[in-house]
Amino acid sequence: MKIVLVGQALFGKDCLEALINQGEEIVGVITIPDDPRGRPNPVKDLAMDKEIPVLQPPGQCPHRLKDPAVIAMVKDLKPDLFVFAFVSDIMPYNIIKMAAFGAINYHPSLLPKYRGGSAINWAIIQGERETGVTIHYINERVDAGDIILQGKVDIEATDSVGSVYFNKLYPLGIKLMPQAVKLIREGKAPRIPQDETQATYQPLITEADVKINWKNTAETVCNMIRGANPSPGAYAQFRGAKVKIWECEISKAVFGKIPGEVAEVAEGKGFKIAADRGAVLIKKVQLKGEAKITASQFIEHSHLKPGEQWT
Repeated sequence: MKIVLVGQALFGKDCLEALINQGEEIVGVITIPDDPRGRPNPVKDLAMDKEIPVLQPPGQCPHRLKDPAVIAMVKDLKPDLFVFAFVSDIMPYNIIKMAAFGAINYHPSLLPKYRGGSAINWAIIQGERETGVTIHYINERVDAGDIILQGKVDIEATDSVGSVYFNKLYPLGIKLMPQAVKLIREGKAPRIPQDETQATYQPLITEADVKINWKNTAETVCNMIRGANPSPGAYAQFRGAKVKIWECEISKAVFGKIPGEVAEVAEGKGFKIAADRGAVLIKKVQLKGEAKITASQFIEHSHLKPGEQWT
């Protein structure tokens, strides 16, 4: 079965390596253009080391896979399957249909829930206790194709988007993608239709989505902070300036305080901000244009006092 891998970054490279180690026939790789700042392209580097043809369509995301060079490569290589491993571009469906088995994709959620490009962010923000990986066929709609394999992971109270992805979903994806390819090659891959009654779609998350509202519960506020880390970063206003908050934990309510009020300054630990039905212990922050610092450093530099207001 002739495979063209479409991917980028370390995840794409590790998927490519796993497929090579499984003995799959990789006839081509499509990846992003070289970084003008000279940063390495691990997918390209591995493919060239293995003497696999590499195509790097020019242009801007999400339109690169519409480049005529992609069609020319596919016509030349005649792949049986496309494997999408960390893809932010959109491949036209008429190209996908040129492969005998179409294309399969890695998606970091338990589809049909959390379709879209910020699935991990929204799952944490909305308080989910578990998420997972879905390997699915690609059809003409976003993340809506038939499911081949799924795997679940827990979302802990201390997890951020970074920890869920790198520690849990990344290795699970590297495990499941070769399994799905093997099932297709052996003619054993299921095609499980997604239940559209359970489907949800969330847009790409932006900074506008993660402005903290201290009138929400402490749990809701912490979920937003964790779900915006490492990007785009949840934020609030303090003394007229935007401050991003990167780390926190839920704390006990401090009575007599209004939402957003600094309830307590705990040297060496951080500071508590009142919310609904609890307080949020702030542990790491960042001022615009500056490096991330601990809450203790922020207290020292700003001379933060109880009673001051965050909005």
